[in-house]
Amino acid sequence: MVLKLYAAPQAAGGTAIVALTLAEKQVPYELITVNMEAKEHKTPEYLAMHPFGQIPVIDDDGFVLYESRAICRYIAEKYADQGTSLLPKSFKERIIFEQAASVEATNFHPAIFKILMEAVGKSRRGLPVDQAVLDAAVAEFSEKLDVYEVILGKHKFLAGNEFTLADVFHFGYGPMLASYGVDVMTGGGRPNVTRWWNELMARPAWVKLKAEGVKSTQ
Repeated sequence: MVLKLYAAPQAAGGTAIVALTLAEKQVPYELITVNMEAKEHKTPEYLAMHPFGQIPVIDDDGFVLYESRAICRYIAEKYADQGTSLLPKSFKERIIFEQAASVEATNFHPAIFKILMEAVGKSRRGLPVDQAVLDAAVAEFSEKLDVYEVILGKHKFLAGNEFTLADVFHFGYGPMLASYGVDVMTGGGRPNVTRWWNELMARPAWVKLKAEGVKSTQ
């Protein structure tokens, strides 16, 4: 039975990192489109799979899992022997990976979300952007990237010299910044961050996903 991915067809947020993980691991899947405008994510049937009524969700032959980072870990573990190796194998390397994954979840994600709430959230609702709030959010996020600059000066990717899920997790919201005129990932005078980010954005699986959107691959 092919894995089912319940998500939106846009490569953004949690859907983006799950779809990218599936692509990197060369796992075929069937996309079950969830129409959030029609509140399909709040139906009793959907809430039985995801009690918070969010996307994405996977159903892997009856094994149902929600929360995008958990889904990515599951895919990377289950299909460890195919596609890109996204999880280190040695104990110490795995701990360093978990450290890097925590950096994304507790530093990068909260800071970038403040920017997106102001720059993207308001734009989508037709509300004026408060430039002072946006500038403060960008400044806070820039401080996080200053630390990334130091980390990425020591190794190629966030968890070491190999591309891992710790890097994948940044694809959820990081690519949105440039689309809304916030050129901070590559325009902040941080050569290590710029190198890393450009390499991430050039990954063939991401280029394809960005161009074609999320769609069934079975």
